[in-house]
Amino acid sequence: MIDVPPVRVRALNAAPERPDRAYVLYWITAYRRVRWNHALDRAVERARVLDKPLVILEALRAGYPHASDRLHRFVIDGMADTAARLAGGPVRYHPYVEPRPGAGKGLLAALAARACLIVADDWPCFFLPRMLAAAARQVDVRLEAVDGNGLLPVRATERVFTTARSLRAYLQKVLPEHLAHGPAPDPLARARLPGPAALPAEALARWPAASAALLRGDPGTLDDLPIDHAVPPSPMRGGWEEAERRLARFVRGPLARYPDDRDVPSLEGTSRLSPYLHFGHMSSHRVLDALARAEGWTPARLDGPKGGAREGWWRMSPPAEAFLDQLVTWRELGFNMCAHRPRDYDRYESLPAWARQTLEEHAGDPRPHVYDLDALEGARTHDALWNAAQRQLVREGWFHNYVRMLWGKKLLEWSPHPREALARMMALMDRWSLDGRDPNSYSGYFWVLGRYDRAWPSRPVYGKVRSMSSARTAAKVDVEGYLERYGPN
Repeated sequence: MIDVPPVRVRALNAAPERPDRAYVLYWITAYRRVRWNHALDRAVERARVLDKPLVILEALRAGYPHASDRLHRFVIDGMADTAARLAGGPVRYHPYVEPRPGAGKGLLAALAARACLIVADDWPCFFLPRMLAAAARQVDVRLEAVDGNGLLPVRATERVFTTARSLRAYLQKVLPEHLAHGPAPDPLARARLPGPAALPAEALARWPAASAALLRGDPGTLDDLPIDHAVPPSPMRGGWEEAERRLARFVRGPLARYPDDRDVPSLEGTSRLSPYLHFGHMSSHRVLDALARAEGWTPARLDGPKGGAREGWWRMSPPAEAFLDQLVTWRELGFNMCAHRPRDYDRYESLPAWARQTLEEHAGDPRPHVYDLDALEGARTHDALWNAAQRQLVREGWFHNYVRMLWGKKLLEWSPHPREALARMMALMDRWSLDGRDPNSYSGYFWVLGRYDRAWPSRPVYGKVRSMSSARTAAKVDVEGYLERYGPN
């Protein structure tokens, strides 16, 4: 049995545990997996201590912002994986897909009325913190939020890190301690839980589990849901089983060439794991485990250079270290910001003072090209490389890491004001991307505008914020195959 570190557990209300009730309830809201999951570890631990069955609720709202066939299908793929894994076992799993906005209201309260304890996922952005806080006020039983976001617990420090180097230096000092308390690879394998629990008949009648056809993805099963049907499902299948397959393929192949290939849009040199990390189908602990097995590595080797050095501190191969800098340093930088600046992490005012000043000073500069949102969404600009990036986003729900930086910089250049550029980045990503609405997404938008960066020589429109151009990008990396693949239909 895994004891979850206290730094990862927060009580969201003052209500007590109620050991006389029927079961422990794990409410999946962000970590949509049954492996490598601190929140599930916590739920299993309390169920074992209380000698109660475990119930897992995973509900998908119809009215969340930007709800679409694409986002729904990806989440439901994960529900199908979890339903298959838990079928016939002691854990009662209830996957609920809301048929209309508001239809699911009351479901959590109905299940909470028989719960000894509610465990939920401590995701630090989008609407989820507000949803959990509201739920905590409405139930009469202890509701805990458990942090399973990354290798570093988000509340291990109160400091907001303003550069990748500063976070890296902190990680180099404290990470070995936290790696000693990682999640269980498969917490249900030997859990020896009572169960399965019976759920209230009236609740099952009012809020029935998702149908087998919906979980399978049968044609037409999303058609009657009041979501955006103009955004079709991505060719990328969701779910933690597919995430495992993608991770295995990456470690066996592209990882060895990652430093050279990752910035080349024409190559398949990246992991494409960001949608799975975003929806909680993959854990960063699991990714580290896969790299460690491939490298014959243990945390005892985490004794390389300190002071924020980018290379050498993991004591892994250069490709593995380059990938880990993205997975750990840059990813967790975004979680740090969202967790410790919850009121303004996504607001223009949160930019560094130097960036706001220079952007405002140049807000009135002439812009040779200004496009409205409709033209941008339809990839109707003069820039072939930008259009290709936008088409990849619309077609696949993901686009290449390197060109997405250029994509953002051009939005800054082509928008009437930097504030409008930020709003457009969010609007396009939130609607079309599988990895939008995420701490990493916000890091990307704000990096475009100067967060986590330094001042550069001043240029028109950009001021001292770093600029990028399609011509310079094409001169640095091969984009011909990319342009061909994502050209106009």
